[in-house]
Amino acid sequence: CRPHRCGRHRAGQRTGAGAGLGAVTGVLGVGGGFLAVPALVHGVGLRMREAVGTSLLVITVNALAALLLRVGTGTPEGLDWAVVGPFTGAAVLGALDGRRLSARLSGSALRRTFAVTLLAVAAVMLADAVTQ
Repeated sequence: CRPHRCGRHRAGQRTGAGAGLGAVTGVLGVGGGFLAVPALVHGVGLRMREAVGTSLLVITVNALAALLLRVGTGTPEGLDWAVVGPFTGAAVLGALDGRRLSARLSGSALRRTFAVTLLAVAAVMLADAVTQ
């Protein structure tokens, strides 16, 4: 049976994984799904589909908290709603399309797609870091 179903993972382990993910997200400005999904699959024992849904909920709550803190700062760099609005709208439409596509893929195909996407993003980031 899956570890999270059998009670072998204690709440402290899950809390520790979440805190570690939050720290990396806070320091590097990344984390979201690309770190949360592997942590939930390998560290907590969730199935891929469960990990994706859980990750999305965590990202949503985290993003809303960050937005609420950011909006009230009154900093000169403020939020550019002309960028935020269209970007958010396009992201929501993309998420809907992604949901439809993921329903057609098996768990193993989702894991492979996720892995290939991570490698592609890592390659682009490495190329960018090396050229700057």
